Parts: sequence; C-alpha cells; structure tokens
Amino acid sequence: MSHEIETRRYVMPSGIEIAADVGGAPSRPAVILMHGGGQTRHSWGGAMRELLRQGYHVINFDARGHGDSSWAPDADYSLTTMANDLRAIIATLPSPPALVGASMGGATSLYACGDAAAKGETLAAALVVVDIVPRVDRKGAEKIAAFMGAHTNGFATLEDASDAVAAYNAHRPRPKDPSGLMKNLRRHADGRLYWHWDPAFVTRASRAEPPQMATLLLEAAGRVRVPTLLVRGMQSDIVSEEGVEEFRRHLQGLEVYDVVGAGHMVAGDRNDAFNEGVIGFLRRHLPEA
Repeated sequence: MSHEIETRRYVMPSGIEIAADVGGAPSRPAVILMHGGGQTRHSWGGAMRELLRQGYHVINFDARGHGDSSWAPDADYSLTTMANDLRAIIATLPSPPALVGASMGGATSLYACGDAAAKGETLAAALVVVDIVPRVDRKGAEKIAAFMGAHTNGFATLEDASDAVAAYNAHRPRPKDPSGLMKNLRRHADGRLYWHWDPAFVTRASRAEPPQMATLLLEAAGRVRVPTLLVRGMQSDIVSEEGVEEFRRHLQGLEVYDVVGAGHMVAGDRNDAFNEGVIGFLRRHLPEA
C-alpha cells in the first residue's frame, strides 16, 4: 500500500483555506489529526507515518491561523468556528472518520461531536483526545498562555527559539539539531524568526484553548456516544486526576490510556507509546471501510 503523502488545500465556506497532508487510500477507514494551539500539522509526523503503515486514510491539517492555513481576517478562532472547519473537512469523506486531537484539536473535536449529537447527527466513528479534559489545571493553562504570549518580537536566531522551547519543556531531552523547529517558524522581512501562527489567536479571548471552555466541553461530553479515548501524559501539567474523573462522569465509557514519561506534548515526548495506544484503540472501534 502506498504511503505517499500529498499536500491539499480545503476551502472553507468562509473562504479560509486549510492546508493538510493527506495519505492512504480513500477507500480505507479515515483518521483526521488535529494539532494543539500554537503547533502545526508537523507535530503529527511520526503518528501519521505509522497510521499510514497500518492502512488508514489520514488527513492531517493545520488549523486556521496556524502553519500553512489562512489567518482569519476577522480573527475568529472560536471553538464553534474551529468545529465548523472540521465539519467541512469531514463532509468530504464517504463515512464518519476517527478524530484524533491534541489539546486545542481535542477540544475542537469533542465540542464538534457533542454539537452534532445534539442535532441527531453522528460526526465521527471514534474520538481520541490527547492530554485535554474539559476542565484543565489552571496553572498549567497559564503556563501555556505565558509561553505563547512571550517572544512577540520574534527570535534573532534558531538557537534562541530552541532555548525558549527547552525552558518550557524542561523534562524533554534537547535535540542536538534544532532545525526541525523551522517547521514552526517563519523568517519575516526584518530577518527575525517568528512562531508561525496568527498573533490574534493568542490575544483574542475567544480562542479555542482552555480554560475558558470548560462549561461548553462538559456539556458536549455529556452528549457524546461514540467510543472515546483520553490519552494522558503522566507528567502533564494540564490534566489532573480531578479533571479526568469529572470527564468520566460526563462521558460514559471513557477509556484512559496513560503514557509514562510524557508531558502535555504526548506524541512528541513518547511517540512509540502514543502510537501503540491510539492504534490499539482504533483497531477495536474504527470499522473497516
């Protein structure tokens, strides 16, 4: 089976263009990958390759305002709008896919599934949310917000950007070659390197990141009836035991897969363990095409 990946652009009803890496036979069961806030589709590189090897059709897209997708002219990065983008991509598929979302991507997919259920629709065949629960730890959320809000004037060198990431992810071994960071950076006309997301995503209160969305997400969780897996990094400063238990109370049958030695960026910290848990879940719950 071919593992070739092509880059595709989906045009939303609003005119926003969503960039995606797409691979695998369209006749195979589909998996949609959604990254976290401030990341790009490249954060799923290892997971996408393994999903393709396992025979899935994979769509791995940059959220609006991130990576190679359009920035929203009206700076609309609300949970509802992100969910509408997801629905538009799902509408191109012949049957409901599995959704795998990290942090913001997980919140978006959980909300979208709950909203669809309220309308009597089935949006997905299965749902995987990665290190996100409806009510996240406040200190962890503030740490993310502080990191994303810092360095608005960019970085003089790639090494400076690498220093900032190393300070944020202190538990993760620092790569010897920081060049991979360039997938998340762009050099502007002033010669400096800037994170490749719309600054308005951070400055507007309506962005789709926690903790503002706890009520909406708990309501959505209560309506979800598709098989759902929470992948939790055991060193996460976002997901607490209390947050997991509250999630369980609202979403019946929630499965939890713990990844030892991983923080909030589970797939990046322990990609092999992440793939094992997610693919095991998909084999049980994603029907063959």
